[in-house]
Amino acid sequence: SDYSIFVAEVASTLNEALLMDYLLKRTEDPEKKLYLLNHYVDQIRGTVYIQTIFAEFEKTIHEQVEKGKALTAKLLSDITAQLYSRYYGPDFELDELYPINWCRIPHFYYNFYVYQYATGLSASTALSRKILAGDEAAREAYLHFLSRGSSDYPLNLLRDAGVDMTRPEPLLATAELFAALLNEMTALFNKI
Repeated sequence: SDYSIFVAEVASTLNEALLMDYLLKRTEDPEKKLYLLNHYVDQIRGTVYIQTIFAEFEKTIHEQVEKGKALTAKLLSDITAQLYSRYYGPDFELDELYPINWCRIPHFYYNFYVYQYATGLSASTALSRKILAGDEAAREAYLHFLSRGSSDYPLNLLRDAGVDMTRPEPLLATAELFAALLNEMTALFNKI
């Protein structure tokens, strides 16, 4: 009981990864498979990349307050535009109205936690890759992780399950999965 958001995110996104793997392996229709691949890629993009931007946005606005600056709509929009430009690179064109996007995100009105979406998905990707590769010990370690609930700090629970979130490997596994899914989408799209 009383499990953390982080633990819940790992559990829910790992189940989604297992389901997506199951569906992708059994879908013969190229258009349906392309849809599934697109959905999976978009989930990673929205959960890891976008939530990381959101987490940095939250961190930055808190730093601004600590410096005594007022959080005006202009400042918040400027920070949003700067982050998207930095994360997406110089070729990314941001619609002139998009920087006000910050005001529609309800997470920004709660405790700082959006980073847990990105870290949770990265942890679950690392775990699911092992489970899907047939690693029985990884499966058992994951089930033990689930059974422990909030008995320890999430980082310790995950470390015991075989994922060290203080190292880059979980995020690298997610980036590798993202690239593999994009490659599969491209190959499939070129066949259609």
